[in-house]
Amino acid sequence: MANATAAAALAPRRTWIWWVIGIAAVVPLLRGVVPDIVSDYRLFLVTTMMIAAIAVLGLNLLTGFNGQISLGHGAFYAVGAYVAAVAMEQANCPYWLTIPLAAVICFGFGFLFGLPALKLEGHYLALATFALALAVPQMLKYKWLEGLTGGVQGIVLSKPSAPFGLPLSEDQWLYYFTLTVMVVLYWAAHNILNSRSGRAMKAIRDHQMAADTMGIDTARYKTVTFGISAAYTGIAGAISASVIAFVAPDSFTFFLSIKFLIGLVVGGVGSLLGSVLGGIFYVLVDNSAQSLAQFIKRDLGLAFDLSAYTVFGVLLILLMYFMPQGLAGGVIRLWRAIRR
Repeated sequence: MANATAAAALAPRRTWIWWVIGIAAVVPLLRGVVPDIVSDYRLFLVTTMMIAAIAVLGLNLLTGFNGQISLGHGAFYAVGAYVAAVAMEQANCPYWLTIPLAAVICFGFGFLFGLPALKLEGHYLALATFALALAVPQMLKYKWLEGLTGGVQGIVLSKPSAPFGLPLSEDQWLYYFTLTVMVVLYWAAHNILNSRSGRAMKAIRDHQMAADTMGIDTARYKTVTFGISAAYTGIAGAISASVIAFVAPDSFTFFLSIKFLIGLVVGGVGSLLGSVLGGIFYVLVDNSAQSLAQFIKRDLGLAFDLSAYTVFGVLLILLMYFMPQGLAGGVIRLWRAIRR
């Protein structure tokens, strides 16, 4: 009886999810009707939002659902991007095959990093991951790896064309490809979190000592969660290599990890929907902050210059003040108010 009630409660939410996926799948096909709105550039921008959502989802699995703080997920993103770029450039590997390849390598990388991180918690774990985010871009510039990674010049790639002769541009196809990967990863994360392993992950987050007392192997769950989180972020990096068609060490600075963390907090910590909203926010604001700063200065006639970081910071302060639980919490409260 209880399971039937829970399924009935989740049915409307699943209906909305399918509606959103259906609309997202139809939008690129409207290019002939509204070409200015559905241009290749706008599709590219939405694709980068979905890539950011996958990366934030990976961080959310680790921090929001398992309680391990990370300031170094930009490193896993860089590893995934370079695995894809090197595989395509050096081994003529098809772009779609780089997704599982990056997932496996980044899972191993994250799992191995998670082993020594078992002895670290809180600020100390954050400091260790911070060091990882600083070290990886410099390692990619190392002269002994220059023949593989391209050094500071990076690697220039070609965008893949649509298969099977489909009448789609490169940006349209990559939009559909990224949407499919994001939906599959979202579904996988939802199933993991609603399984016995997911309940163990959240128990460790809520109270590790109590989880140990209940017989949960906290060391195994923490390292595996670290690996899964790194795999998600590595997949996002691998897709970005095909979408942007270029990788370079300076694209994966420490600020990339900070942006993922901002997307997590703004979207909603411990919320799958919040991961998607956080990825959208991070890319949208990051791309429009400079234009917004120039608009404010030009139209309001301010005597001082506003930087993109100033606008970004002000928006974050306002958002955290009015939506302390993130965008996902604000959407849920708004929906409840409408229903009432």
